[in-house]
Amino acid sequence: MTLAASTVGPSVYWYLTRSTGVVSLLLLTLTVVLGVVDVSRWSSPRWPRFVLDSLHRNASMLVLVFLALHIIAAALDSFAPIALIDAVLPFIGSYRPLWLGLGAVAFDLLLALAITSLLRQRLGHRAWRITHWLAYLCWPIALLHGLGTGSDVKSAWSLALTAMCVLAVMIAICARTLPGWPGHPRVRSGALALTAILPIGLILWLPGGPLGRGWARRSGTPVSLLASSVPSVSSPGAKTSASANPQSSQSSALTGPFEVGLSGSIKQDPGAAPGSIAVKIATSFSGPPSGRLHIEIDGQPVGRHGVSMRSSRVTLGSSSAPVIYRGRIVALDGNRLLASVHSSDGHGFSLQVALAVNPDAGTVSGTLAASPAAAEGSE
Repeated sequence: MTLAASTVGPSVYWYLTRSTGVVSLLLLTLTVVLGVVDVSRWSSPRWPRFVLDSLHRNASMLVLVFLALHIIAAALDSFAPIALIDAVLPFIGSYRPLWLGLGAVAFDLLLALAITSLLRQRLGHRAWRITHWLAYLCWPIALLHGLGTGSDVKSAWSLALTAMCVLAVMIAICARTLPGWPGHPRVRSGALALTAILPIGLILWLPGGPLGRGWARRSGTPVSLLASSVPSVSSPGAKTSASANPQSSQSSALTGPFEVGLSGSIKQDPGAAPGSIAVKIATSFSGPPSGRLHIEIDGQPVGRHGVSMRSSRVTLGSSSAPVIYRGRIVALDGNRLLASVHSSDGHGFSLQVALAVNPDAGTVSGTLAASPAAAEGSE
């Protein structure tokens, strides 16, 4: 028996949204750093001023290109209700409106900078300069947008990347502000104070915000995506014997809502029907709370890495009682799924699961967001 590749096929749009968002932040950070330190002052025969100015300008244009790809991919991804208009008009969307709206504000500021740069000769230097400085606000706004909406915000690499971007901008501001001290002390002191506010604010906000429990719900994720109102439907052929049903005391071992990280294994077996496959995903989490989540998907193979789901089984339990809740997948979109599970005493959870698969090692990792669901059979 061999381990399968990614049988819960990843969504191309989801990966494209994530990757273009990361590249956009890096390019925007580079643009801000180049603009703040005013690298044209460091021109030399080897690096003449027009080369440095072109580097700044081209980095700015690349930001717009990757942002356009980021926006289009997010709109095409059917998992979240994001429309193209949400990228231009802030705070009108239904998906995390505040944090998505910040992204729209940052995009609008960049568009204003691009348009005024093209019309610079007609607007005059003063009007262009004001718009240019206002455009620098798009960097911290874009940073907050990524932290508020990003699916990788809890990942070590994402936090390291964010820290590097913040550090780069802080160094650039210090490099621009400190030389020539104490000339214009108020302006320089104000710039340094603002420089310190952002990292301190992030350190204070992140643990209780995007890194804290329940952020998906608190940030404005629609209830439909949290699956909190999805009714439970028993999985076809699920065992209902008394030995398999958990007791009421076991149900209390898991209380919600909660968000945890997952890790485990994935394998593929031949399905019961000819030509079908059974994808089995076994994961555990150490929260709090701690427990186990097992997912099994039966269906027909699609391409190299996909499966067209015909039926599913999902079990959720604690470390001491691995099977307390049983249910099924109610929505499957690439490597993300929504599931509804219930225990024998009527308690239930709606589960939002995002998985990343390592096909070579046969391992999976990801996140689980669980929210209490209505009792089975209730209105």
